[in-house]
Amino acid sequence: MTPVGFQDKVAFVWKVADKLRGTFKQHEYGSVMLPLLVLRRMDAVLAPTKQAVVEAAFAMPVIGEGQAALLKKKAGHRFYNTSPLTFPGLLNDDKNIADNLRKYISRLSHEAYAVMEAYDVDPKIERLDRAGILYAVLADFADLDLRPSMVSNEAMGYIFEELLRKFSEMSNETAGEHYTPREVIGLMVNLLISG
Repeated sequence: MTPVGFQDKVAFVWKVADKLRGTFKQHEYGSVMLPLLVLRRMDAVLAPTKQAVVEAAFAMPVIGEGQAALLKKKAGHRFYNTSPLTFPGLLNDDKNIADNLRKYISRLSHEAYAVMEAYDVDPKIERLDRAGILYAVLADFADLDLRPSMVSNEAMGYIFEELLRKFSEMSNETAGEHYTPREVIGLMVNLLISG
């Protein structure tokens, strides 16, 4: 049975995608919106333990395998973010939003960072910033409530799949022609089963 309310989240992200008009071609919308959706979900999942992770990481001069394991345990998940910024907190400095977003992404755990790298987000951040729409797009995503208490892992999977389908249709792809990086699939599976 399809989770209740997932279509509202899909419609919200679809509406945000309209802001990309003129900066990105329609077939590129998914390459911008999907990584931001994944990033926002990671931020929402990590929010309850964020401060504890940031404080623990501050005491670590280097983060090796052992330290990463400790941070994952603090986070309560298989990934973490040591940036003191939160997704909504990125909006506090509109003049440096692109740099702060890059720093925020760079402080993700190795596995989560690899997911964002697979999406090749840096050039998209640059284009959004140059067009003057990065702040508006991030502000909309900051308003998107993806906390696990509000959006179950199952619903998150439906949201991602539906958006992937819609963005694939926009680029005139037929079934099977779109590609989701293995890291993204792995992260989404981990989010779904980690409860």
